[in-house]
Amino acid sequence: MTGAEDDGERTGPVRVFLVDDHALFRAGVRAELADAGDRVEVIGEAGSVDEAVAGIGHFAPEVVLLDVHMPDGGGSEVLRRVRDRQPEVVFLALSVSDAAEDVITVIRGGARGYVTKTISGRELADAVCRVAGGDPVFSPRLAGFVLDAFSQGPDSAPIGDPELDQLTPRERDVLRLLARGYAYKEIASELFISVKTVETHVSSVLRKTQLSNRYELSRWASDRRLV
Repeated sequence: MTGAEDDGERTGPVRVFLVDDHALFRAGVRAELADAGDRVEVIGEAGSVDEAVAGIGHFAPEVVLLDVHMPDGGGSEVLRRVRDRQPEVVFLALSVSDAAEDVITVIRGGARGYVTKTISGRELADAVCRVAGGDPVFSPRLAGFVLDAFSQGPDSAPIGDPELDQLTPRERDVLRLLARGYAYKEIASELFISVKTVETHVSSVLRKTQLSNRYELSRWASDRRLV
């Protein structure tokens, strides 16, 4: 059965639970999905892992829109704590990150798809309906990461990089945007953090990678397909 056929047999909208640590972003997603028609309905939301686990258990949504990076563990931790308890719930990652390791980690954790936050409201509603109907959904350039990672089978070893692994998720986000040419102020705006915090993360990344400047960091990030 295709996702479209499944949607045609529905008697109501797909029930969605939204997980993201930024309240402003959650409000924006709610508004975008509301404008996209009556195919989906946001029935609850959470800003932390603990809130997400409790909320998913209470509301029993069909689809969870899941942020990858949050201060208390992120999407992988939510998946770990919910998947066995509520195997019927479908997870669709919705993240600012388009890094291969983030995509692979949440898919291995049990998410059915992964889209980036540049997606439009109508496209997001389409993605929610498709994963609810059983289809995997990925932003265009991300599907290749998954195919590469699972080409040796679903239990093959995950991609690892000792140098990259020493960076925190937030440091990777800052590095990725820095390597794309974003100014510190633009990075701060994109990640909802202060310029001072951006500077702190950049200093930490330079120290951990033993590099000297943003140009070397850009090459380092490009070599690891972070850009």
